[in-house]
Amino acid sequence: MKLNVAIYCLTALVVAACSVKIGQAQQRVRFDQDVRPILANHCWSCHGPDEKARQAGLRLDRRDTATAICDSGNIAIVPGKPAESELLVRIHSHDADTQMPPESAKKPLTNQQREILRQWIEQGAEFTSHWAYLPPVRADLPPVKRAAWPRNEIDAFILNRLEREGLTPNEEATPHGWLRRVSLDLTGLPPSLDELKSFEAQLTTIDKEVVYSDVVDRLLSSSRYGERMAMQWLDAARYADTNGYNNDETRTMWPWRDWVIQAFTDGMPYDQFLTEQIAGDLLPDASISQKVATGFSRNHVLTTEGGVFEEEYHVEYVADRVHTTATVFMATSLQCARCHDHKYDPLTQKEYYQFAAFFNNVPDRVVSYNKARMAEPLLKLPTPEQQAELNRIDGRLTEVDAEISRLTADPNADATALQSEKKALTEQRAKLDAEIPATMIMAEPAEPRPIFVLKRGQYDQRGEQVEPGFPEMLELPGTKQVSQAAQYLNRLQLAEWLTAPQHPLTARVAVNRLWEMLFGIGIVETVEDFGIQGALPSHPELLDWLATELVRQKWDQRVILKQIVMSAAYRQSSATNAVQLERDPENRLLSRGPRNRLSAETVRDNALFVSGLLVEKIGGPSVKPYQPDGLWEDVSVERRDKYVPDTDDGRYRRSMYTFWKRTCPPPGMATFDAPDRETCVVRRARTNTPLQALVLLNDPTYIEAARKLAERIMLAADADRERNQLAFQIVLARSPNNSEFEQLKQIYQAAHQHFAEDIEAAAAFLEIGDADYNQALDQAETAAWATAMSVLLNLDETISKR
Repeated sequence: MKLNVAIYCLTALVVAACSVKIGQAQQRVRFDQDVRPILANHCWSCHGPDEKARQAGLRLDRRDTATAICDSGNIAIVPGKPAESELLVRIHSHDADTQMPPESAKKPLTNQQREILRQWIEQGAEFTSHWAYLPPVRADLPPVKRAAWPRNEIDAFILNRLEREGLTPNEEATPHGWLRRVSLDLTGLPPSLDELKSFEAQLTTIDKEVVYSDVVDRLLSSSRYGERMAMQWLDAARYADTNGYNNDETRTMWPWRDWVIQAFTDGMPYDQFLTEQIAGDLLPDASISQKVATGFSRNHVLTTEGGVFEEEYHVEYVADRVHTTATVFMATSLQCARCHDHKYDPLTQKEYYQFAAFFNNVPDRVVSYNKARMAEPLLKLPTPEQQAELNRIDGRLTEVDAEISRLTADPNADATALQSEKKALTEQRAKLDAEIPATMIMAEPAEPRPIFVLKRGQYDQRGEQVEPGFPEMLELPGTKQVSQAAQYLNRLQLAEWLTAPQHPLTARVAVNRLWEMLFGIGIVETVEDFGIQGALPSHPELLDWLATELVRQKWDQRVILKQIVMSAAYRQSSATNAVQLERDPENRLLSRGPRNRLSAETVRDNALFVSGLLVEKIGGPSVKPYQPDGLWEDVSVERRDKYVPDTDDGRYRRSMYTFWKRTCPPPGMATFDAPDRETCVVRRARTNTPLQALVLLNDPTYIEAARKLAERIMLAADADRERNQLAFQIVLARSPNNSEFEQLKQIYQAAHQHFAEDIEAAAAFLEIGDADYNQALDQAETAAWATAMSVLLNLDETISKR
């Protein structure tokens, strides 16, 4: 031990000589921000919560165990005494037998990390609970120097951090820039030309704050808002129109999708939104709508192959429900505890299966229904007209059966006509029944299905039987009493637990997702993971303020959205400078306004909208717009699936209604990072590739949109300058500068010369897409303007929110 101490002391002198920044300042080391990330990334895989993986009897995620005597007889951490702490001896050792982390781990510590641990132990080795597992606390607004800048409470937190970092916020974006930004954010569509003109007119006569507020209220009350919010939720809920796996057959889940759209359009409070999706069927006198909502837990992949072990796949379906529920509502990687205790977060394998028990009672028995393959339980959803016809047929069948019974008593009576009518009615009913959609829902059996801890997560390796329960790390006041009072906890009690005002995760996760939607990156960047391995919040006090505000506002997400988009932080210009790029490269401090590429769906919807092609019908079965031939055949069993594009308005519906085949997602949207929806996704990748430019240039959707946009400006204006001006206003909600006008003019002139010399090429170009071409317009001129509009639709500014 003396030799080890000597090694440590010598090494400590070397480290001190390095004059690391934290050592110079002798600042108070913060466990959550400074120490926990080091221990989690370098130590806890062997010395953390996972008992089976733990080595040397040392557990470093809790103070009582980290300061206890290890199997070796040493004490890893002696608070206030770095020289006596074996942890520091090991992390400074160069001996392969004692060095920690071992060289084989490939996770060496830096000198600065070693110094942080030394100072932390010297300062008393304080352990604090992980920030995300403590209830949100509403902080007082922090002081700021530029008192005139904040427009609401959000800005106080943002400006306080900027001032501490020596940064100043950007100037405000132009009114037109803000209008386009907020329209895209809240509806997924740009402002129309009429909306733009009305906005301009109001700004000349009405106070700007009133105009801005009215715009936000109008956007939040529109059905477009409901569709935009639902678009993001479909990823989280892994919505698709097929079952996935090898067969990937069709299913009918669009009624659930339509429920989501309506819920957002109606402004359903988030706690109710959560409750109905988790346990709508268990609510008193549950309505059809509330039962449909539970399709959230049935959106997972489903095998329809013969000869499979049903129990094996049932376990997988339950695991998917656990993963989705924990990720979407709690940003918790609960799935990591399926095979063993979580290696980083305080979650045991037993707690995983207690949570899984909430979702274990669905039979998941695959049946054929019409042309779909789904798993019970199913809910039929006849339209009012279909239900009326069913009632009529059933009523007449009852009458016919009664008449046949009466005639049976008379041997001389002839019931042939009645028998024929009964046969016809039965056939009518069967035909009508086949047209009624059915969707998968959740339902509880009379007796709950037993669930066991599965060794290594294997379906046939049963261990201890467990009952539904909540993770101990998130135990709320009254949780034990609820557990003891209930004979058997169910999903409704899970929903009540999740929506308890003091729950540390639910409201935080919800507002963080809204923030990420508007700014492109969450206050917690890892939207999917608030655990130990997740990112720390950039503005923790702001996150808690927003979380408590959501609860105070009765879980109305629209209130939070309005507060954010009306803030000075959101209204900043997105222009950047060298200082910001150096000190705030990812805009984590909000030194400028948000700027990022639009989502795959919004890129396409934007092109359809500005061209006048978009059909704004809400809900209904999924549609099939343009897609390259042969893709479905290449991935389907025996090439039996063939994609047949729609020939009606379905070609021009919003992208969220596009038929989503899991083994072959819509290729144009997949190129822009749309996921396959095999599993839940709450944070999409955002890439920039040459393939995206090729889609915008060559996909029939965008060529057709460019042509219809060209026809639109040609019919509305005669002069080239007026047409250019109009095109920019329609697409970008602003006028072109002189340089942009000249460039677009040159593109048009070059294209016009080409098409005038090759009229057949012009005709072929104009025939792309199914929308009718206006024969009254000159072919060469139209093709040239379509070329110019294609360039405009390809601009970075067009496919971005700035």
